[in-house]
Amino acid sequence: MLRFSLAALGLLATQAAAQCTREELIAATNSLLDAQTAGTPDTVAPLADTVTYLESFKTADISTGILSHPLKIDFNRSLYDTTVCGTYTEIIVTDPSHPYVLGTQMRWEGGKIANISTLVTDQGDWLFNATGTFYWASRENWDPIPEEEQDTREVIEAAADAYADLFDDKSVVVPWGHPCARLEGGAYTGTGSDSDSCNVGVPSGVKLVNRRKIIDPVVGAIDMFIDFATVPDSHEFRVEKGQLRFVHTLTVMGG
Repeated sequence: MLRFSLAALGLLATQAAAQCTREELIAATNSLLDAQTAGTPDTVAPLADTVTYLESFKTADISTGILSHPLKIDFNRSLYDTTVCGTYTEIIVTDPSHPYVLGTQMRWEGGKIANISTLVTDQGDWLFNATGTFYWASRENWDPIPEEEQDTREVIEAAADAYADLFDDKSVVVPWGHPCARLEGGAYTGTGSDSDSCNVGVPSGVKLVNRRKIIDPVVGAIDMFIDFATVPDSHEFRVEKGQLRFVHTLTVMGG
């Protein structure tokens, strides 16, 4: 009985510390998508009285930033982290007049959104091709994983960290999945076949630091905003049974 009570108290403590629910994070993300579609940043909700807003890791004015530009969103996918109270949303815009691929992390304090950070990639950024990104991203399966098959936060985080550590330490063992496909900008390492591989080489001697993570065990995914040497970058991973299944990257070359 004592063990049960302690476990129950631990669960309650974790829920209390989170101060948010998945449903609340989904609702806030929907408001972000609606705001981006309409170009009305003030309709993102619930916003804190003071909001830190960044674009490509630099402080920006939310009233004149990318959120103030109405965009026709062709594809989006989000992660919801109830442990840290944060979200990550990938947005793909294929409008030929100005295509974009965006990655946005939002973080809560005191029950409200206190930090919005967006990577804005477009023409000139690393391997940018919004049409290619849309084509491959929309064909991948990032559906919720049955609860009994979900990896823990720690397993998901370890898989992503191993991949990131490999850039500066080739002795790191990365849990490559088979198959696995990497979407880097608009370039894809796979064809959608069982032989797809993510183990196609990465640069050497590059430190991926200042990792800001959003982890969603429900879909087995993690996003990391990182300093890729000197440029702003996002690496998002889908992990299945402890192994990497998909990798998405956004890199802002003008950052």
